[in-house]
Amino acid sequence: MSAPGIDVDPRIDDRRKAIDAIDDQLLELINERLRLVMDVGRIKAEQGRQVLDSSRESRIFDRLLSRNRGPLDEKVLIHLFTQIMAASRQLQRPQRVSFLGPEATFTHIAAMNHFGPSVEYAPQPSIRDVFRDVEKGESHYGLVPVENSIEGAVNHTLDLFFESELKICAERYLQISHDLLSRAGGLKAIRTVYSHPQALAQCRMWLQKYLPDAVLKECNSTARAAQKAAEIEGAAAVASREAAQMYQLAVVASRIEDVARNTTRFLVIGRDAVHRTGRDKTSMMFVTSHVPGALYKVLKPMSDAGLNMVKLESRPTRHENWSYFFFVDVEGHIEDAAVSETLEGMKKLCLYLKHLGSYPKASEG
Repeated sequence: MSAPGIDVDPRIDDRRKAIDAIDDQLLELINERLRLVMDVGRIKAEQGRQVLDSSRESRIFDRLLSRNRGPLDEKVLIHLFTQIMAASRQLQRPQRVSFLGPEATFTHIAAMNHFGPSVEYAPQPSIRDVFRDVEKGESHYGLVPVENSIEGAVNHTLDLFFESELKICAERYLQISHDLLSRAGGLKAIRTVYSHPQALAQCRMWLQKYLPDAVLKECNSTARAAQKAAEIEGAAAVASREAAQMYQLAVVASRIEDVARNTTRFLVIGRDAVHRTGRDKTSMMFVTSHVPGALYKVLKPMSDAGLNMVKLESRPTRHENWSYFFFVDVEGHIEDAAVSETLEGMKKLCLYLKHLGSYPKASEG
């Protein structure tokens, strides 16, 4: 309604009334959706099923994006329905999600982007603690970093999959931008810079150019670095803008990463078996015999089946010198005959093979 004493063009007033009517309809439809979700939640509880269904949510987004004719922007559409789905999951059963803390780490930001604001977030001091929290059932899901487009794999995450029985339920990409944060307003007062080792590596040239005499000190997270910068005179942190707001720090310099397009891939870990969507990815790990041509022989069934391998990493097994396990991501789902048959064929050629999960492919944008 218009304010008293202000003349409003009747055309505007008519459209505002129409907008109010649409808002009323939207409110009722959202509540109706949530009532249906509560029914689904009760059925899931009877069957002992998990609340999060990544394949179902992926299909919803695909359908909505294909039907959207604008002017609603795709990113806004995704944001709106992420919030609606988060509220839906909360009504079905309050969820707890573990992440590498403290608050305002990039892992925390990625978790909030994926699950929305309606869940309980549980910061953990290490990636191992994220795994443990989910394994013990304290949290429904955990979110951990697995690779960066510049620095490569997060080896500790890969190693923990060797020990854990948790599955990969989903993936999430987050574009990373680093700021220099400090209580001081300028560069001259900064003597020490704290951050996670990968963040320091990603800003190496900038730090050498503008803070050549500063001592670089590693922390287990960018948010912990921000905490230190808030506590210590003459200290700064390489961290997110969200960390600046949380820890009352000034942004001394923005976007100090050496390479602009810097993206980190995160994995949602839990106990779910996620059904196929038609646009999926399967992750596995295996150990080969230590003989010439062993890796070639193990990967050949994948090539014969026409599967597209999108990632291959190796890590020491730690149980025997010069013995390695390999991580592989392929396009497709374990419910696809080509994928399941290929894994069975590979098992016969491996000392050890483990299916880590099949889940919807996430957009890297």
